[in-house]
Amino acid sequence: MFAQCSTTASYGIRHRALIVLLYRTGLRISEALALRPKDVNLEVGSVTVLHGKGDCRRTVGIDPGANPHIEVWIERRRTLDPPGDAPLFCTMKGTPIGRTSVNRLFHRLARQAGIEKRVHPHGFRHTHAYELMMEGIPMPIIQRQLGHVSFATTDRYLLHIAPKQVIETMGKREWSP
Repeated sequence: MFAQCSTTASYGIRHRALIVLLYRTGLRISEALALRPKDVNLEVGSVTVLHGKGDCRRTVGIDPGANPHIEVWIERRRTLDPPGDAPLFCTMKGTPIGRTSVNRLFHRLARQAGIEKRVHPHGFRHTHAYELMMEGIPMPIIQRQLGHVSFATTDRYLLHIAPKQVIETMGKREWSP
């Protein structure tokens, strides 16, 4: 999907940055679309969500590999001269982007990429959580990154997306009767 986005057109640059942000932070789509430029500090590697689920504020990390894609959008966005209160991910006129538009965009990009499975923004959140787990990141860090109040919620995220590893692990076991 990422490769389907233009590297030169403003729309494509914005789409690439949004995909990277969702994939590398695990933010909810509503959280990403509510961000303002001041909420993202690529130098430090942080993104501040002012009104997360339950109207909770949290700061999450973003890895340095994501920075170039987001920086390109921030620079392009400046040339568009949006209003001062415009969200980070705004239209070319500086107006907010709706979740429905992002869902349609992801559907179109997935189709162009030859992905037949349903693709939606929340899937990037689950992928982020799974990859953190596979990298050996402690569960409390994953929980905080995702903004889950309950450990059980984080556990549910990871349990339903990891059956492949369970199957592969069991397949490697040996038994001789």
